[in-house]
Amino acid sequence: MPDVSRVIAHYGELALKGKNRPWFMSTLVRNVKSALAGLGVESVRIVVGRIEIRHRSDADWGEIRARLARVPGIGNFARALFVEPDLDRIADVVVEAVRGRSAASFRIAARRADKRFPHASPDIERVIGRRVQEATGWPVDLSRPAFVIRVEVLTHEAFVSFDKEPGTGGLPVGTGGRVLCLLSGGIDSPVAAWRIIRRGCQASFVHFHSHPILSRTSQDKARELARILTASQLRSRLFLVPFGPVQQQVVVTVPPPLRVVVYRRLMIRIAERIAARAGARMLVTGEVIGQVASQTLDNMAVIDEAATLPVLRPLVGFDKEEITAEAQRLGTYDVSIVPDEDCCTLFTPRFPATRATLDEVRAAEAGLDVGALVERAAGDAAVEDFRFPMVQSPVARRAETAGDQP
Repeated sequence: MPDVSRVIAHYGELALKGKNRPWFMSTLVRNVKSALAGLGVESVRIVVGRIEIRHRSDADWGEIRARLARVPGIGNFARALFVEPDLDRIADVVVEAVRGRSAASFRIAARRADKRFPHASPDIERVIGRRVQEATGWPVDLSRPAFVIRVEVLTHEAFVSFDKEPGTGGLPVGTGGRVLCLLSGGIDSPVAAWRIIRRGCQASFVHFHSHPILSRTSQDKARELARILTASQLRSRLFLVPFGPVQQQVVVTVPPPLRVVVYRRLMIRIAERIAARAGARMLVTGEVIGQVASQTLDNMAVIDEAATLPVLRPLVGFDKEEITAEAQRLGTYDVSIVPDEDCCTLFTPRFPATRATLDEVRAAEAGLDVGALVERAAGDAAVEDFRFPMVQSPVARRAETAGDQP
């Protein structure tokens, strides 16, 4: 019997990278090796425009499948049977492999990667398709088959696969630079972080909390969300910023309608201080136009004026149903909807301004020692590092003692 303990992964967008493709591919291979640590993987290598993963035991397939599905850069993957590149032998292996299966219809999808193979792809499909039909009686359906048998012929071997698994797509993490994501604990911000991770960015996270004025629930949620996202980017850093003292100063100084906008401007300034420590070049938020008072175009423009780094908003044009559906697919939704008391609900005015002007916000901030508030909050941030696969508990320490991104 051919070796069944192999997986073939295909990439999509990386094929368009031209001269930079080897760097993208080597990064993806490194990420796959890290993601599959502890699962008996013997090798991960590039084979003629695809990635081959060899592992020792089919008992690990379920976990291998779950982890590969979350690695950005992989378009699809499947377990594969490898045989010598001989058409009769390939057909024998296919027929043997489909015995005992049932299908309403099927088709053969063949690809001849090495053009020196004497049979063109349509000929491979016809020969193997006829053998399968004779052995099973299944009807052929080239348009909407219930079962697809894939055959790829390389230079020294061929492989056969059946059940193609969808991957994440996107770009390998580590190819897009570093960003800092504001992680609220709600539904939107982890989805925004995920979308930017999928574009190859290594994300750190900052969560603003009001403990001990409020409970630790929002911090626990932020940790769990960071853990889920780390399964895709393999390592993460979470900054936990005590924001309650800042809000107390704002309450005694800033008129109620402007407090939410001032809170957000202060968060952006604090996040920038932390971004400098994390080596992040941009900030990422889960804001959506018109969703809450602080997310009108007028207010977002005033909030952005406090920033010196670009602020990315991957979800800015999405509606809540789209974001919720993606959170459910990602696995963050159930965590996000756990009731908590976050800093956004503390000292929030009943009627926040929806069209704050820059002049009135600057006038309101004039009574604050903005620099001191920002530096203290950033300096008091605790830091926790996460790795996947998790081999130890997150390591917590103060932000000013934190080294480079893990």
